[in-house]
Amino acid sequence: MRSRVLRLDARDNVLVALTSLPKGETLQYAGSEYTLLSDVPAKHKFLLNDLNAGDEIIMYGVLVGRAVENLRRGELLSTRNVRHAAAAFHEKEQAIRWTPPDVSAWREKQFLGYHRADGQVGTRNYWIVLPLVFCENRNLGVLKQAFEEELGFAAPQIYRHQVAELVRLYREGKSDQLAGISLSEGQRPPAASKVFRNVDGIKFLLHEGGCGGTREDSHNLCALLAGYIHHPNVAGATVLSLGCQHAQIPILLEEVKRRDPHFSKPLLIFEQQKSPSEAAMLSRAIRETFLGLVEADKIERRPAPLSQLCLGLKCGGSDGFSGISANPAIGHAADLLSALGGKGILSEFPELCGVEQELINRCVSDGVSNRFMQLMSDYAARAKAVRSGFEMNPSPGNIRDGLLTDAMKSAGAAKKGGTSPVTAVLDYPEYSTQPGLNLQCTPGNDVECVTAQVGAGASVVLFTTGLGTPTGNPIAPVVKLATNSDLARRMPDIIDIDTGGIISGETTIDRMGEQVFERVIQVASGESHTKAELLAQNDFIPWKRGVSL
Repeated sequence: MRSRVLRLDARDNVLVALTSLPKGETLQYAGSEYTLLSDVPAKHKFLLNDLNAGDEIIMYGVLVGRAVENLRRGELLSTRNVRHAAAAFHEKEQAIRWTPPDVSAWREKQFLGYHRADGQVGTRNYWIVLPLVFCENRNLGVLKQAFEEELGFAAPQIYRHQVAELVRLYREGKSDQLAGISLSEGQRPPAASKVFRNVDGIKFLLHEGGCGGTREDSHNLCALLAGYIHHPNVAGATVLSLGCQHAQIPILLEEVKRRDPHFSKPLLIFEQQKSPSEAAMLSRAIRETFLGLVEADKIERRPAPLSQLCLGLKCGGSDGFSGISANPAIGHAADLLSALGGKGILSEFPELCGVEQELINRCVSDGVSNRFMQLMSDYAARAKAVRSGFEMNPSPGNIRDGLLTDAMKSAGAAKKGGTSPVTAVLDYPEYSTQPGLNLQCTPGNDVECVTAQVGAGASVVLFTTGLGTPTGNPIAPVVKLATNSDLARRMPDIIDIDTGGIISGETTIDRMGEQVFERVIQVASGESHTKAELLAQNDFIPWKRGVSL
């Protein structure tokens, strides 16, 4: 029989409702009896014992809040009676002791990837076009329209055809039919045939940065773009620069060289203020980019060890089940990859608030843990400086679905990192080079975080969601995992994997994590494409330090 409530840790003083529970119901759990003092919606929590105002709320075995008023056993927790609280952190308390999971089933497995001259192996083969400054976005739009349509990379124009049908009726004088016409999403025009068989696409990374703002923002933008140019999923890049902006070409080239001193990919740079005309610059960019695509098409997939994979570990639109189902499932997948010598990137520093000590204790050295503590403290201080704070991270959707405080959200979010040792800590926008679990300083914001993870080398992103979010990335496949089966049924167009079986008791975290890992191998090999890829969900937002949670 399915459990109706769950205690996540023996130290917890709350129970999680796995299904909606009515007021007045008496529940038996672990030999004790609890009478509910109000309705408890699924994903929400109620108390195991009476609390006085100021007493600690413990969940996942850590402090996640304090009672605002005197509370009674069986009472529903809400934003009215609980406030955010998180434990302080300090230097490492103990050496990490980790028993890796059994990876014998994957020891000899490989994926089919694109081998680069620097030793990295990509899961996709893209050419990217990017501006050094937002002034070039219009020119990028011109190139995008020209290349995507002529090379067979443009998404089917479903909605354009719907508008054309409405225009036809209007011109034929049939305006009375407009309100009642059925516009079927199934009427998909045939996709154009691809010109280049081995090129997965040409991607255009529009952004609003490069000038104005701070010099730090522009420098970080150059470093982020260098990470995308250096990324194993990229065969080459075309860069458009205006010329007078803060984000200068020498800064970009310096950051590329920092990531690979022997950089040898095609890197085509065009500066408008040094060109005879805009048209001349664009025509030259088109010709040289096409020649680059011809060369990129000569690269074919070849077998590679799983240790060449780098997983971005992300959650967004989280709910009260995220830390129970999908997050620990991808945490187990990350542990499997760590045991095989691959890399995982756990980011979202505002969503590690309250679990810092656990992560500090998992760091392989004092140097790694000290850097994590410093970056966490600096980020928190920046947030406070703009009259914000980590406690303001949970969104209305998070709160509505049971994540009442940032520490409560963080305790579940950290489960994405599994249990393996923390081998490196990356500041934004550094690149990942150390095998094992890397912590990366980013906001919790979905697109800013995924943009940063891919800029640090993530070649596949595992993205869990409880409320449903369509986030994707231009160059890395984003696998979306639903924390609950209701979401998977309601939004099948954006969800790749349903982890709700963990909640219903039909499967375990470890078994689901293994299934996720197998899907990663399929996606990495190009045997399957994610919903975000099929929807052309090419989200790209560089982070401006200190103004985003």
